[in-house]
Amino acid sequence: MDDNTKTRILGVIERAPQWLRNDLAAKDPVARARAEEALAAMLVDAIDEGNKAGG
Repeated sequence: MDDNTKTRILGVIERAPQWLRNDLAAKDPVARARAEEALAAMLVDAIDEGNKAGG
């Protein structure tokens, strides 16, 4: 993984909304799964945008 990808991933995590952070730590498996899927989508989008930009 290159530095640009690491930077994009870190940026997504830093900007994650509070509901997502709370749900990632939730005991409710449905809430946790929803948050995991949302975070995964955000990460994929950030990586795809970086790839389109050439790096």
